[in-house]
Amino acid sequence: MNFRLIFSLATVLSGNYVAAQTQVLSVTTCQQLALEQNKKIKAARYQIDAAGAALQSAVTNAYPAIDGSVMGAYLGKPVGGAFNGMIPEYVVSGSISATQAIYAGGKIRNGKKIAEKFISIQEEQKVLTTAEVILNVHKAYWQVVQVKEKMVLADKYQTLLQGLQRELKNAYDAGIIYKNDLLRVEVNLNEAALQVSQAADGLVMAKLQLAQLTGMPGQVNFAVADSVTGDFNELTGDDLLAAADNRPEIRLLKNVLDAEELQKKLLKGDLLPTIGVSASGVAAAGKSVNISNGKDFMSTYYGLASISMPIFDWGKRAHKIKEQSFKIAARQQLLEDTKEQINIEVQHTYLALNQSVKKIHRSHLSLTQAEENLRLANDRFKAGTITGKDVLEAQAIWQQAYSSIIDSKVEYKINEAAYQKAIGAAR
Repeated sequence: MNFRLIFSLATVLSGNYVAAQTQVLSVTTCQQLALEQNKKIKAARYQIDAAGAALQSAVTNAYPAIDGSVMGAYLGKPVGGAFNGMIPEYVVSGSISATQAIYAGGKIRNGKKIAEKFISIQEEQKVLTTAEVILNVHKAYWQVVQVKEKMVLADKYQTLLQGLQRELKNAYDAGIIYKNDLLRVEVNLNEAALQVSQAADGLVMAKLQLAQLTGMPGQVNFAVADSVTGDFNELTGDDLLAAADNRPEIRLLKNVLDAEELQKKLLKGDLLPTIGVSASGVAAAGKSVNISNGKDFMSTYYGLASISMPIFDWGKRAHKIKEQSFKIAARQQLLEDTKEQINIEVQHTYLALNQSVKKIHRSHLSLTQAEENLRLANDRFKAGTITGKDVLEAQAIWQQAYSSIIDSKVEYKINEAAYQKAIGAAR
């Protein structure tokens, strides 16, 4: 056989094998994928680019504007050539002009500063969007972990029920128990099978949500690396009130407030004079178009200087400045209110995280007690002092305790991410 063909087939097969392997994602990997591929973050980057283009446009307002035009005309009889040729039959003319603003009441300078502020605003908006996306990534990631752990629990619970079913069936076949004892465990087995099916569907939906956030829409062929293990420590009481200054919302609102102040300066500029100069050159070609010597070509130029000064507008400009002052005051109140709301949010996430730690400790204790209760129930059942119904109840208590510890640990992870966002540490 052709060795080149063998090598090609081996390369293709090995490539397919690698592609078929399931990708394992950690929470850190998911964060990085979201930073690179999330559509909301990409949109925020485009907004920054748009603000940068607006700044370049504002900068050009300080440069002279140059315009040009060309016009051609043909005049038929009796107009063309009338007055002994003073009106030409045809003419082609062109002009070019340059206009430069000398003084515009600070509007050009302040317009540039506003454009710079809008870049800062969009940059902070991107930080805010990124923090929200990262929090949602954590929520989606730990939801996948939660469902995965619940599937493990469902399998364990199903195994317990199947073991009890075998023992009860043997007892029923031996005529020791009634059939309703066996039917009771079989009903629980059916419910357990339904829980496994629902958990599988829930895992697909959780993966789809995580995939969308990380820029892999529709993908479910991946696994998560983490489980609900690790350290779950309480936080110490740091200076939580200072956390608001780290939040992008505060920096964004401060930039918006600065932009409003600059807008007020722009409006004040409308009360000041505007000074500008312009120069234009004109050329025309046509039969006897030059009125001074009757030649077929003429060129000339002229310059202009203008001063525009507002005199009286029934207080229209002054009212606009007053309106802007009220807007600034409203923005200031909104800034203060946002700070207060953030302080409440920080305190809430701090308490929620520490409450999760307490819940984990209580869940651990409950699970230990449930395991001991189940062990005793199994021993007493084998000794014949209790019925299968009592074992079923012990198994259900164990399942609930196991489920609670999964929920409390996942809740801790999500609350931890929410706290990081609340103090402005999420990036």
